[in-house]
Amino acid sequence: MNWTPYYTGTGSIPQEPQTLPPPPPWRAASKPRKAADGGLSPSAASTYRADAGLVDAVNAALHLRRPLLLTGPAGSGKSSVVEQIAAELGLGNVLRWHITSRSTLAEALYRYDALGRIHAYNLRAIERPAASRIGRAARRAARAARDDIGDFVQLGPLGTALLPGGLPRALLIDEIDKSDLDLPSDLLDVLERGRFEIPELARHSRSRVTVRTADPGIRRDVDNGLVECEEFPVIVLTSNGERDFPAPFLRRCVRFDMPTLTVSTLTSIVEAHLERVEEETTHILVNAFVDRLNRGENLAVDQLLSAVHLLRGNRIQDDGQRSRLQELLLQGLGRG
Repeated sequence: MNWTPYYTGTGSIPQEPQTLPPPPPWRAASKPRKAADGGLSPSAASTYRADAGLVDAVNAALHLRRPLLLTGPAGSGKSSVVEQIAAELGLGNVLRWHITSRSTLAEALYRYDALGRIHAYNLRAIERPAASRIGRAARRAARAARDDIGDFVQLGPLGTALLPGGLPRALLIDEIDKSDLDLPSDLLDVLERGRFEIPELARHSRSRVTVRTADPGIRRDVDNGLVECEEFPVIVLTSNGERDFPAPFLRRCVRFDMPTLTVSTLTSIVEAHLERVEEETTHILVNAFVDRLNRGENLAVDQLLSAVHLLRGNRIQDDGQRSRLQELLLQGLGRG
């Protein structure tokens, strides 16, 4: 298959819209997609390769019901670990909380849309003259049916993970080192006790309220405003190593530093995603990638996968273009 320049940079408009090629397996949409050979595209769960030390760390965290804190450079596969854990243990879809400097514990637990509820109340007030013609009991029933606080409460990823259920939920807390300084400490009580209160529901006249969750289209009952897990969730936290954490937070985690990537490890990763790695270009790219890592450069595995996907085989005949694409796709990511 030859390299096809879909974009020419000339501004010429084709008579018919062009059909782009299938995406690489790791860039397919989240729902299962057919691969080029007719099978299903591989997922992070099936393509990640864990070393023995990581396997021990995961199992220690599972036995102890403690969060697993993974530290390593961007692109080292930290977030893929939780996908594989959830798949192997049959825990369902992974809940995700991506941390920024503005992230708070409250948003991860739940959100209450007070303004939306006020707006809904005002809309109902417009309808009251018509409602006055029906009986008092019927009006109370209709008002209660329309004034559902549960429509305005949505659990966040951590709040959803703490809902009671037969199996624990898998939760990824991604890039915890990007958080405000106080967030790791704020997490301690929730992670220790496995429960939290929603004051707006605790004060409500109804003891049981059905609320929305972080799972699209799924609602769950909350009794007396209290969310309390039956099984502690399986929590994986990732860090790029850009800051230190307080000792009380660290002692509640099982910690693991991601291992250095080797030629053997990267070859197995490429093979899991793309297969047929015996081709010379793949070996050249993998060895060059490892050499740059050993020199302290910061590169991500998905950069290597992209380069191998585009450059292997005889798709690109022009040596100058191959060099330009390799340089483009394997640019360093800054601080190592």
